[in-house]
Amino acid sequence: MIFSGRQQYDLLERGYSRRQFARIASFFASGAVSIPLGTEYSYAQRRKDLPKDAVKLNANENPLGPCAEAIEAIHNVIKLGGHYHNELTDEFAATLAAQSGLPPDHVVPYPGSSMPLHQSVLAFCSPKRPWIHAEPGYEAAPVAAQFIGAKVIAVPLVPKIYAHDVKTMAKAAALSNAGAIYVCNPNNPTGTLTPDVDITWLADNMPKDCVMVLDEAYIHIAGAPMRVDLVKSGKNIVILRTFSKIYGMAGLRAGAAIGRPDLMYKIRGWTFGPMPITGMVGATASLKSKDVVPVRRKIIADTRRDVLAFLAQKGYTTTPSVSNNFMLDVRRPSATFAAALAREKVYIANRWPVWPTQVRVSIGTPEEMDKFKAAFVKVMKS
Repeated sequence: MIFSGRQQYDLLERGYSRRQFARIASFFASGAVSIPLGTEYSYAQRRKDLPKDAVKLNANENPLGPCAEAIEAIHNVIKLGGHYHNELTDEFAATLAAQSGLPPDHVVPYPGSSMPLHQSVLAFCSPKRPWIHAEPGYEAAPVAAQFIGAKVIAVPLVPKIYAHDVKTMAKAAALSNAGAIYVCNPNNPTGTLTPDVDITWLADNMPKDCVMVLDEAYIHIAGAPMRVDLVKSGKNIVILRTFSKIYGMAGLRAGAAIGRPDLMYKIRGWTFGPMPITGMVGATASLKSKDVVPVRRKIIADTRRDVLAFLAQKGYTTTPSVSNNFMLDVRRPSATFAAALAREKVYIANRWPVWPTQVRVSIGTPEEMDKFKAAFVKVMKS
């Protein structure tokens, strides 16, 4: 990747040296594959020897897959795959913008939400301007920040409710001249919700030149308010959306960043290449579906309620999740437990050193969760 004159000037102004340009360029040229960036995909794919009957509860995927409307749209567009068809990307952006009550220039389409998350790190942070996030939290951005030389500040979640400690985050941002504060709501890996009033407080009280990156990957599952109102009121906020979760399109790649045009300009300057037309039409069809969100929200909630009740009955503690994942205290080293569960062909995530005895379990189908329960009982007896 060759930086424009403006990009070079911006990087130098924010504290990067020219010697770091090659490292930053590799950040994008590699597509986050050959460099050590953490994403759900990269972590889930570390095991390439999974059996065909594996129960994959390790990447917060949705085993229901695309909705019927999306499947039909994708099927119909495949024959057009010989051309880029940028108009399909424009239609997706316009549809999402209209549903959000925003002009189209407030929406930038992406193949998922990992890319705009990584680009937000580069756009707003630097060796002079740290990235602030919750702990435990989603690891992708902190790893990316460290890779490009930006300081990372971790703020523990509020005990018991496991919400973001917004007042501590705002204070840390002011003291460190932070470039961005990352809020994943509901949080990954805990599946817990930060109160709406706290999100508003943070938007109103963080430093004026700091940007809140609000990751709403799981917001549809929780049924909590989507905060496009903060964009409409002109706040320094970038909202991330993905179609990998409730919409079941993890393998098809569709997502977006939402924010003021000047903030979108800062992150989209690092974007290149057309979007996959299958992902774009699938996402548009999903947005137009009247049933997919409420129906799937109930399916996930019912399945989650059942497995959390099972674990509580067994005497084990979980986080109060409203998402498609939760943290479970297994009262032994998390890696040891995960390895034992893998021998039963059930795969979970266990990579949060700050909580060494906790694992993250994604919500699968009721049948998959029954297999998890059986494997859990067997492993706990060993």
